[in-house]
Formats: sequence, C-alpha cells, structure tokens
Amino acid sequence: MSIPEQFSNLRLPLVAAPMFLVSGPELVIETCKSGVVGTFPALNERTSEGFENWLNQIESALAGSADAAPFGVNLIVHKTNPRLKDDLELIVKHKVPLVITSLGAARDVVDAVHSYGGLVFHDVTNIRHARKAAEAGVDGLIAVCAGAGGHAGTLSPFALINEIRQFFNGTLLLAGCISSGRDIATARMLGADLAYAGTRFINTRESRADDAYKAMIQACGAGDIVYTPKVSGIPANFLQPSLARAGLLDDDSPSRHKADVGAELAGAGEEAKAWKTIWSAGQGVGSIKDQPPVSELITRMRREFNDASNGFNRDNSRFME
Repeated sequence: MSIPEQFSNLRLPLVAAPMFLVSGPELVIETCKSGVVGTFPALNERTSEGFENWLNQIESALAGSADAAPFGVNLIVHKTNPRLKDDLELIVKHKVPLVITSLGAARDVVDAVHSYGGLVFHDVTNIRHARKAAEAGVDGLIAVCAGAGGHAGTLSPFALINEIRQFFNGTLLLAGCISSGRDIATARMLGADLAYAGTRFINTRESRADDAYKAMIQACGAGDIVYTPKVSGIPANFLQPSLARAGLLDDDSPSRHKADVGAELAGAGEEAKAWKTIWSAGQGVGSIKDQPPVSELITRMRREFNDASNGFNRDNSRFME
C-alpha cells in the first residue's frame, strides 16, 4: 500500500471527487474537517479571480483545524482550457496540497506542483492512459472504472487495478460506485490505497446540487444510469430521466464529437447549460436514499468501514493459515 505522508491524518482512506457544478468551498471544507480529502474543479468558479477567492476561503476555514485532511483542486489539462496557465499559477502560489489532473497528463504541470511539494493524481480509464500518466511522473492514478459517475471508463475494477499494479507503485485510487464504508473496505481489498467517491457526496447538505437533482438520485437505481457521449463529446454516465427530459435518448439526437472545455466556462454556453439540466451520477445511486450533512455521512462511513473490515477478517479466518 502507498498512502502519501501528507494523508497521514485521514480518518478514512477516501477522497471526495471533484464534481462539475456540484463541489464548492462548503463541501470541501466540511469534508476536510471530517478527515476526508475534499476537492473541487477549478472551473466551478467561472473566473480565475473567483477561483483564487475560493482558495482563500478554504485555506482560511481549515487553518485553525489541526486534524483537517488536505484539500485538492481538479485541473483540466486540455488544449481547449483557456484558463490552464492562470489557474496553475494560482495553484503554485497557494501551494495546493493535491492537484487532480484530467484530460491530459503533462510533465510541466506535474513539475510545477512538485516544485512546492504538492501531489498530482491523474484520472485514467484504461491502461494506455495510465502508462502515459505514470511516465509523466504523477504521484497517484485514479482508476475510474465501469459504473462511475461523470466521465467513466468501461473496465471492471478487478481488471484495471490488477493491470495498473503491474507497472505502477504509486498511490492507486479506485472510483466507481463507492457509496459506503463497506465499499471503501472492498476497494482496499482489491488493491487500491484509497477510494474515490463522487455521487454519494452529491446527496449531502453541503453539496451545490439542485434539490431536484438530489431527489432524482434517490429515486433512481443502477438501471437508470445511461453511458453516452451525447452531452460533452466524451462518454459519461447520466441519470436517464434528465436525458429524457432533454430529448437526448433519441437515436438520431445530435452528439458532440470533440470535447470543448472552453465552452464550459461561459455561463451561457450550451455545454454549461447542459450540465446544469442533464445530471450525472454513477451506478451506485441505488444505495443512496438520504441527504445527510457531510460530517454525519463520514461518521457513518467510518462505522461501516470498521464493521466490514472486522467482519471480513472474522468470516475468513478459517481460510487463513
């Protein structure tokens, strides 16, 4: 197992994933105060100036909490992201503890974060991308497996985790249907160092998700999740009722063929509008039936994690030498 020294005070081996239009300072602060890594996408604030304001707000709130977990920022490393340079400069200025890169693993980004002792984790959905990210020098790989919310992959966690471990000795995270402490314990048993949960944190009191979005998650099950590229040009998992409402379930409905991060920056842009009304979620929605405060959720997850870990050892002791 390879958990970074910077994460030595975690109360659970868990990172709350950065979610577009959902994760804000409130969610990050409460998650970190509860002993779990909280993160947010830089692009959730519509300008770099606003992004820095969020960094200041989070740093100020966590400064007096010695037991708080580190926080992280998701940075889109893609040629269509016009804010990449400015946002990276702010990340270095504020010495953000963790940077989660998506849509590209760049050595210069890794070097910039390493210059002040920060960590870089990178989203991967297949082995080719995992190898490229490892070559770029990232500290951790996030295996985004079948059933994960947002831009997910299609591989089983058994397959992806095992193959990555053949060439990567850094921190390995598992994403996909992580909704409970038992799921976190299972991720560890599969060989991941940390679990990575998104959808479960949409349905928390501190989340910025619309109330109707949260209600739809509670009403849906795994069979209501649709994997499609029609929203952003990159295959992602969405709630079927929200796709139907937008008319995107028709066979002849238009599909974008190229991702455009820049389009997501403008509040009036079609991409940003789409993500506000077409809601992403993972296949773990079937186990989500409430909207607790983050602190309550993490306390529950810790209890479930301990019960699952102890139960596994007890139930399997007769098979162990």
